This record gives sequence, structure tokens and C-alpha cells, in this order.
Amino acid sequence: MKNIIMTADRPTGKMHIGHFVGSFQTRVELQNKGEYDKFYIMIADVQALTDNAGNPQKVRDNIVEIMLDYLSVGLDPNKVVFCLQSQIPALAEMSQYFSNLVTFQRLVRNPTVKSEIKFRGFDNESVGIPVGFVCYPISQTADICAFGANLIPVGEDQEPMLEQQREIVRSFNRTYHTNCLVECKSCLSQNVASRRLPGTDGKEKMSKSLGNCIYLCDEPDEIKKKVNSIKTFPRKIEEPGILQDNVLFAYLSAFCKDEHFAKYYPKFKNFDELKTAYQKGGIGDGEIKKFLNSVLQETLQPIRARRAEYQKDIHGVLQILEQGTQKANQVANATLKAIKNAMGIDYFDDPTFEAEQTKLYSKN
Repeated sequence: MKNIIMTADRPTGKMHIGHFVGSFQTRVELQNKGEYDKFYIMIADVQALTDNAGNPQKVRDNIVEIMLDYLSVGLDPNKVVFCLQSQIPALAEMSQYFSNLVTFQRLVRNPTVKSEIKFRGFDNESVGIPVGFVCYPISQTADICAFGANLIPVGEDQEPMLEQQREIVRSFNRTYHTNCLVECKSCLSQNVASRRLPGTDGKEKMSKSLGNCIYLCDEPDEIKKKVNSIKTFPRKIEEPGILQDNVLFAYLSAFCKDEHFAKYYPKFKNFDELKTAYQKGGIGDGEIKKFLNSVLQETLQPIRARRAEYQKDIHGVLQILEQGTQKANQVANATLKAIKNAMGIDYFDDPTFEAEQTKLYSKN
């Protein structure tokens, strides 16, 4: 047994560089190592509807968008099963069974859920919290359990969700005296700076809804424009530079490599040398932005090129997703069967059910 890897993304917009360094790079590394039995990547359109129920077109329009992002970063359909959440009915049934094993109070205490409720304004009494949104961790548990996944490449903010999965799995196995469900663990980026990239506006998180993203598909001029718009601390050039909460250096920490200095900033050998010199003063933020732009342009150019090729065959892209979803259904259905067997609700598949009932009523 190696690993079964599973991860998912909500199709609510284009993917950005925070997704790339926070999770996509890790996925590609895991894929290329090949130390796994199966690798599933799901487009979580059902979960996207928990806060977009009134605008399903937004979700519909981003199904292909996110598939293009997956393929353009180097995820290989010959090694990864891509699937669409809403087209796997077993997931909804599993979610219903799991919902009986967790309290509402526990769900709303989940740090990620609490944060997202506040971010979306659902904590406003006049708005209210959609039940489907609160149940997000239950749905995510079903997604993971359906494929027996034990390794989940995610961003750091998703760890509370995975802890909830582990709690539900333990509760299920204990309640029904089985071991048919597997606890998962997260797989985070080794680069700490990559785990939660700030937005170009300096806010704590890069977010599609905040409009502070650099997207994987952005054209060169747009990337340069966004880099130049990054907020920096006001100072004179001779004054020491501040590294703490500096968006430019957060991005460089996530993206730059020693070879980038040889190409674009030969004054320094590596990132540590640059940080030391910056803190002494004498280096303007415009100079840093120029270097960062060069690094990002080099990183994103091959991604953009692959995307352009895949865009020429949207039918082929959708075939990859449809075929992967068919494979995912077979696995999810088998897991659902095992779950119902453990619960004793597989009535018509269990030959002992009729015998039990016959014996029971024969006594009357």
C-alpha cells in the first residue's frame, strides 16, 4: 500500500499564484514521484453552490476554467483521475449518513468554517448562514472517504477541515464497529511562505473575491501591472527595508530560486543575500518589483503556453473530466456499499435480512 491522494477545488473563478505555490506545486511533485496507488482531483461544484446557490451560472462557467488550470500547471490525466463532484451521487448519500455523527455546534466551531462565515458576511443576522455552507466539512469528509484517501495536498487553512474528517471517521468506525473508513493527513508545501500567500493589496489572504490576485493565466502586461501595484512601506531609499509583512518578499520567498539571481539580479547570489542588503538600506522597492516581475514571468510563461494548447480542444478537456468522473463513480459506489453494509442498511444486498425478519415474525 502506497498512498491514495485526493484533493479538490471550488470552481468559483480562475486559479491564482497562491493556489499554485500553496497546493498545485505539491500535487505535481507527488504526481511525478509516483509513490501512490491512485490520485484523485475533484472539481467541487456542489460545495461551490453552498454560497453561490443563486448564481449557478458562475459555477457552470468555471468548470472548464479550472480544468484548464489543472492541465496547464502540469497535472497529467494519465496519472490523475479528474472528477466532478455533482456527478457522483454516492457523495451526497455518504454526507447524509455522516451528518448524524457530528453536532451543529462542532461544525460552527471549526476555525475554517468560522473564518469563512465571517468573510462572507453570513454572521449578519439579516443574512443568516446557509445550512449547506455549515455542512461543508461533512461534504468534504465524504469526498475524502469515498476514495479511501489518506493523503491530502492542501493549503494550511484547510487543516481544521481535515481534523474534522478524522473525527467523523473515528466516530463512524467506533459506532458501527468497523475499520472501513480511513483517516487522512494533510500534505503541506515544504516552503512555509507558500502556505498562505498574501494578496497584492497586503491583505492576509490572496482571494478571488477580494480582487487581489495574480492569476495563472494573466498575460505578461497584466502581471507587470499587478506587481507594480503591490503596496509597500513608505520610506526613503537609504532607509532600512522592512521584511515583516512585506508582500514583495513574501512572493519572492515562495517563487525565487538561486538561478533567478544569476539571470535577473546578478548583484546577489541568493535570496538571503538580498534580504540582508535590503535591511541595510539603499535598495528601492521599484528594484525589487522589477526582479519579482522577472521571476513571475518566467514561472508563469510555460503554464500560459500549455493552457493555450489545451484551449484549442475543449471537447478533449471535457472528455478527460467525464471519463475520470466515470472511474470515480465506480470507486465511490463501492465505498458507499461498504458503508451501508457496516451500518446494516444494505437490506436487499444482505441475504441475512430476509432470514432475520422471517424468523422474527414466525414467532408471532
